[in-house]
Amino acid sequence: MPGRNKPLVILTRKLPDQVETRMRELFDARLVTEDKPMSQPELVAAMKEADVLVPAVTDRIDQAMIAQAGSKLKLIANFGNGVDNIDVAAAVAKGIAVTNTPNVLNEDTADMTMALILAVPRRLTEGASILLKSDGKWAGWSPTWMLGHRIWGKRLGIVGMGRIGTAVARRARAFGLSIHYHNRNRVLQDVEDELEATYWESLDQMLARVDIVSVNCPSTPATFHLLSARRLAVMQPHAYLVNTARGEIINEDALISMLESGKIAGAGLDVYEHEPAVNKKLVKLAQKGRVVILPHMGSATIEGRIDMGEKVIINIRTLFDGHRPPDRVLPEKL
Repeated sequence: MPGRNKPLVILTRKLPDQVETRMRELFDARLVTEDKPMSQPELVAAMKEADVLVPAVTDRIDQAMIAQAGSKLKLIANFGNGVDNIDVAAAVAKGIAVTNTPNVLNEDTADMTMALILAVPRRLTEGASILLKSDGKWAGWSPTWMLGHRIWGKRLGIVGMGRIGTAVARRARAFGLSIHYHNRNRVLQDVEDELEATYWESLDQMLARVDIVSVNCPSTPATFHLLSARRLAVMQPHAYLVNTARGEIINEDALISMLESGKIAGAGLDVYEHEPAVNKKLVKLAQKGRVVILPHMGSATIEGRIDMGEKVIINIRTLFDGHRPPDRVLPEKL
């Protein structure tokens, strides 16, 4: 690309040095110096000036903001797997393409999901905190102390058997869990055979019969509060719930109520309904060992972030070379 024809690409957050350096080589890239979210007025100002905006999943870009975008803005290249933070229909209607970074975070997120599946029943963070609080002093091994629950032989119910859900299932099989799943569409027969997976057309019926529930579906209008108060109530009292997808898929208030009343055994959460705010009741439950809470770090590996950046770069280059970006998102596909 000749220098004078380089598109102005505005980043809203700091990205790995390797990604930022490559962007400066290829584009007229404007970087940020402080790693903090832009305000709404700052985002609108960037959209008025840029040829390409590279937002993060925490940047909410709604219809009103898109309406104020400048005529130069041709692409919103989301640095994230989902696009629930962007009004895709409004962008497309204004002639702005939207892309994301799919398929590069599957294994990292599945690893963290499996870590939570292990951590909650086996009380890992609770045990670690005992040593930290006591400066490493403890009474020693006891036959009845810090007893958790075995996961081998238990039933795992996966809500959303896409690429991440399938990756979770493969890990869980290695730990002796039997795989059950609910999905909009049944997966291919060879995948079911490989995982010895049981398909449930009814989510309610699956929730009532599994020991651990893992939420791995995308956030869409159809999945908002998919795990509603009514659905959570059909889970078994000994069951655990793990969520590494999006917080708003679960009715968080209902989940807290069930945890407080002992109607389910525990939860492992990496995402929250009102993120970055974490409900203080969840923090108290975590302090009591009923919940393991993490600060949305399921995909947080340097390799994953670099791969995401490379996808963003490919999408930008492809569009300005006159072709359709490989990761373009269309409203009808959501």
